[in-house]
Amino acid sequence: MKHPFIWIIFSLVLIAGCADQEEKQQEEHASVEKPSVEYEVVADALSIPWSIDQDGETLYVTERTGSIVEVQDGKKVKKDVSLEKPLSDNPEAGLLGFVLHPDFSQNQQAYAYYTYDDEGSPYNRVVLLERQDGSWIEKSVLLDRIPSGQFHHGGRLKIGPDEKLYITTGDATNDEKAQDPEYLGGKILRMNLDGSIPGDNPSDSYLYSYGHRNPQGLAWDGETLYATEHGPKGYDEVNQIEKGANYGWPEVTGDEEKKGTIPPLVHSGEPSWAPSGADFSKGELLFATLAGQSIKQFDPVTKEVTDLLDGFGRIRDVHIDGETLYFTTNNTDGRGIPREQDDKLYKVDLTAIEGKQ
Repeated sequence: MKHPFIWIIFSLVLIAGCADQEEKQQEEHASVEKPSVEYEVVADALSIPWSIDQDGETLYVTERTGSIVEVQDGKKVKKDVSLEKPLSDNPEAGLLGFVLHPDFSQNQQAYAYYTYDDEGSPYNRVVLLERQDGSWIEKSVLLDRIPSGQFHHGGRLKIGPDEKLYITTGDATNDEKAQDPEYLGGKILRMNLDGSIPGDNPSDSYLYSYGHRNPQGLAWDGETLYATEHGPKGYDEVNQIEKGANYGWPEVTGDEEKKGTIPPLVHSGEPSWAPSGADFSKGELLFATLAGQSIKQFDPVTKEVTDLLDGFGRIRDVHIDGETLYFTTNNTDGRGIPREQDDKLYKVDLTAIEGKQ
């Protein structure tokens, strides 16, 4: 029989832990009840939304559970996506990145990144989708067998000003492989829109930069590419991406330095931001944060990071259309506290925010 004193100590620790967890949940719940800005709900009852893109007046939002939601004139229509492989049910996995083809209005095509299961093993792939008769169909695979695992899938797709497709991949929790140029995980990749390797890539491969842990945001200011990246227990990063460069993971983090690696422009330290989607507005990088439960604003000149807005819970992606900011929450992803009708696509007037700053 165990000593009763031990059981008393154990019980006190357990009670304290439960109290701390309850207090944390109460704080988080309160934080999503008091939005810091005026807003409009464009669409609600979304299922773990991940990426936002836009064509004309129509917004397209991927749901991690395997649908694409089309939103126009206040109406939300969920479209099925017919994929060749079953979606993985691993944490953070599913239908992730999405970006419309530059000629979407003519060819009805888009690019997507999803995690699938193949005989019990998860992988990621980049595919070409086509919108046909009110649904989306996987037409072709552009890049397959991108490493996957329980976590760190990467998944962001963006088309750059050079009309190349950029792809972020996570290290799939295989840290050391992020330094291996032959390993597709822990990288930013770059391809032509037909899936071929650009002739001006750093090498005869899709690799554009390496040494990344789990990058999830891409945005350009003119020709300059920036990326947001999840760090280990904090130390999340904003990086300026240079072709062929090594960003150090897992050999360096935070303020650590090593010859041949590029340090972040800024990092979170502790606690974590868990940064995700990003976009530029008037020379400043706006990026979504999950753990940080806010949209943050990074000034590339001063290197300062400030909160643009908060009070909505976990935020996955941002999209800017002129003076309008769209963003999606991820309170239904298993790590947040959902409000009624979560998750949502929100709309905010940037000029109204700037007027208060």
